[in-house]
Amino acid sequence: MASELPTIAPIEPTKLNARDTIERTTSSSSSIAQNEVSLNQRALGSSDQIPESGGVVAGTGEYANGYHFPPKYPMKEQIRMGIVAYWEFYNTGFGFFFTVYALNVVGWGFMLLLLLLSASPQMCWVNGKFDCDDINSQRRIWIEIDSQVLTALFSATGFGLVGWRVRDLYLLLRYRINKDQKALRRLAGVHRAWLRLEGSDQLPPTLGPKNIEETTVHFDTNSVPYPLETISDPPPTGIRAPPSKLWKMDFIAWLNIWYIVFQGFLSGFMWALSRYNRPAWTTGLFFALTFITSSAAGIMEALQVLNVRAIEGVPLTKRDIQRLARDKELGIPHYNNIKDKDPEEEQRKKEEKKARRKNRFSRRSEKAASESTV
Repeated sequence: MASELPTIAPIEPTKLNARDTIERTTSSSSSIAQNEVSLNQRALGSSDQIPESGGVVAGTGEYANGYHFPPKYPMKEQIRMGIVAYWEFYNTGFGFFFTVYALNVVGWGFMLLLLLLSASPQMCWVNGKFDCDDINSQRRIWIEIDSQVLTALFSATGFGLVGWRVRDLYLLLRYRINKDQKALRRLAGVHRAWLRLEGSDQLPPTLGPKNIEETTVHFDTNSVPYPLETISDPPPTGIRAPPSKLWKMDFIAWLNIWYIVFQGFLSGFMWALSRYNRPAWTTGLFFALTFITSSAAGIMEALQVLNVRAIEGVPLTKRDIQRLARDKELGIPHYNNIKDKDPEEEQRKKEEKKARRKNRFSRRSEKAASESTV
């Protein structure tokens, strides 16, 4: 997100029992129900004034509604939880398909890497002559087979998702060219996990998909997605993320389109020409371009999702609540942020890293100047 996250001071452990901690942690969900009633009452009694959302209590690292981010688990426990979650995902139809697809991409991609590095010299012998670049060598034959399989795998997702990617660009261009606010609202509904509209941070924190149709609170329709039920869920922290910078949506939408274009060129060269008359540079160039564009768009979107979650919070599971309660009894502190890290320590590390880079650059400049004088 464009705005920087507020620095949250670490929470000092206090002598609370498990029951107090559970009640404090779960108060975010109960406060939503209570605030909904008071919100509607205020709306009926005071026309269209929107109440202000609760914030962070300055200097305490605590949220006004009592929310606490999930604790950070030990690595072994994270791995165990990840395996359990993945097994549940694998048992779905899409999970099985995704696993097979991912294994094929990784397997054929790793094999291509080994072939390009000539990891198997035995495949370079042709008629008693050792030549890894011979067009008839087993190495070159398997590089061709591998490249064809990877092209087909990438085309399945590249061309299979073309409708959704063209839709995103179409809605974005309608807003950019015609200032069609409804098109932007539709786009925000599609990317509800991270795309926040102007004024959305002023919406009541209790407003969500389940109550937006019935609420009596007046709000600017241009600040919520369309259709209305695609609005993001009420933030557990009680704080909504600031509006997104639209150039990031431009970045993602256009790179997704360029990925389709580059994939089309790659497929054309791979399937219209044979390995005997295909220019060698085409495969490497368009493989690199498709990888760069798809990766950059995916990384940008993932970062925006994480930034929004760092502000709005993530739902707590029963396991999280129990761990927070147990650690509170044991006096084990957890910092109230998504990374569960000391913000001051993180800032100090960033400053030290920046200073090391500056010193390294200064030493290089001095060395270059001394060499030039000599």
